[in-house]
Amino acid sequence: MPNLKSATAIVRLFSMVLLLGMLSGCGINNIPTYDEAVNAAWSQVQNQYKRRADLIPNLVETVKGFAAQEKEVLTEVIEARAKATGMQLPKDILSNPQAFKQFQQSQDALSSALARLMVVVERYPDLKSNQNFLTLQSQLEGTENRISVARRDYIQAVQRYNTELRTIPGRWWAALLYSDAKVRENFTQPESVQEPPKVQFN
Repeated sequence: MPNLKSATAIVRLFSMVLLLGMLSGCGINNIPTYDEAVNAAWSQVQNQYKRRADLIPNLVETVKGFAAQEKEVLTEVIEARAKATGMQLPKDILSNPQAFKQFQQSQDALSSALARLMVVVERYPDLKSNQNFLTLQSQLEGTENRISVARRDYIQAVQRYNTELRTIPGRWWAALLYSDAKVRENFTQPESVQEPPKVQFN
């Protein structure tokens, strides 16, 4: 009788291990794994945007030293930065379409203002050759590249996560175990980029 009990216990234990192995192999952990990847990618996006925002005051001061008369552009950059950094991000921003869109619009407005500032700089050869400006410009360009990479990584992580939630078996696991899992928002191209360039022949 004791042998039968121990044999039954071993069979049960083996069955549980086998069942757990089958469950882990069929995607039961994909949703939380992909969710963590989205959160990590989002943190990197925020880090790069913060890095850019931190560079702007020094850039503006340097430009102001050479081109104080460009007040309108400098003010636009300062205001766009204030709006982008002052935005209070709700905890559910990644699944809140309005908040995510507002965040993207404020960052796109800052990108646009910086692009206009760089166009203005072309008029000032002394500024373009200033070592401090060249260093800041190089750091800003590097940060813009990092932002592009961080956004790309985030877009890919969201695509993977959202696909898991919308396809089987992920859809079943979400219904059974992860009812709080929501589709995540993703970046879109700014409207200014979507407009075709205007070609004029003089």
